Amino acid sequence: MNQPSKLNLSPRTRSVAFNGLLTALALVLSAIELALPPLPLLPPGAKLGLSNLVTMYAAGAVGLAPALCIAVIKGLFAGITRGFTAMLMSLSGGLLSTLVMWLLLRIKSRPFGLVGLGVAGALSHNAAQLLVASLLTTPAVLYYLPWLILFGILSGIVTGLVLSVMMPLLDKFTID
Repeated sequence: MNQPSKLNLSPRTRSVAFNGLLTALALVLSAIELALPPLPLLPPGAKLGLSNLVTMYAAGAVGLAPALCIAVIKGLFAGITRGFTAMLMSLSGGLLSTLVMWLLLRIKSRPFGLVGLGVAGALSHNAAQLLVASLLTTPAVLYYLPWLILFGILSGIVTGLVLSVMMPLLDKFTID
């Protein structure tokens, strides 16, 4: 029986393909999260941030530019599926949280671990969205801040733990 030959792809082609797979995964996770019912006792639009797992991983595995591209595409997807305001909220939160997580990953000692990274990403995501919401509506939305901090910490812990569990599997998919 003949063994299938390995594809002889250039590193650039592999990188593009891998980033495309990460983007597709982020969009699928966004769609799944969109289909879930709203969580009780949370501000309108609050989500777990499952697709942020992908940008968190991408910020460390493939770099800032591809991770930011994924965040932009997620924002455009939000615009297509939920409208212009959702796009602004997704873009602001996604871009800031990706940048914050990438900066934290640049610290050599990584004192926060993936759970701390998830919390920092969630809190910065919420902060950017809250700023945009206050500019689009009224500063009264700042009263959501305590809830958003609490939910950001909880959802960041969840995403950090999920990524911690998934890292051994994800490490097998390198783009050497």
